[in-house]
Amino acid sequence: MAIRKILIEPEPLLRKKSESIEKVDDDLRKLMDDMLETMYQAPGIGLAAIQVGILKRIIVIDVSKDVNKKNPLFLVNPKITFRSVKTSTYEEGCLSLPGQFAEIERPAECSLNYIDYKGKYRELKADGLLATCIQHEVDHLDGILFIDYLSKLKKTMIIKKLTKQKKTLERIVV
Repeated sequence: MAIRKILIEPEPLLRKKSESIEKVDDDLRKLMDDMLETMYQAPGIGLAAIQVGILKRIIVIDVSKDVNKKNPLFLVNPKITFRSVKTSTYEEGCLSLPGQFAEIERPAECSLNYIDYKGKYRELKADGLLATCIQHEVDHLDGILFIDYLSKLKKTMIIKKLTKQKKTLERIVV
């Protein structure tokens, strides 16, 4: 397994729509393992392949709070089939928007179809933090970031901060 570089906004690739996967094979499982290791190391609770520069519809999630009891979820070609009318609000952050957080309102529950780590078709009903995380990560696959739910002013301010931060990080000091 390997730690991958997480892309930071503003990065044009983050706004692209990811492509479906034809089949789950060893190469894809290696990518999912790398993504999971990258997510844990960051640390985060969800990561979409696009965030590591891969335009494929793959997500890894682990919302378990106990570090000793990891419960990873591998979602290939996830498709949300139901979103509840009832909503909930969570303070969201994103590994591609380091240090930025905002209260985002989303459907409180969702259902989805996906292919798992072994290539089997699955269905899942989620609520609470897991539902929010799934919707956040599926948005990534469609080129949407949580800041897109904010006012234009707030979004612009965050992007300016990240642009300045990114330039500072990219400077080479010898």
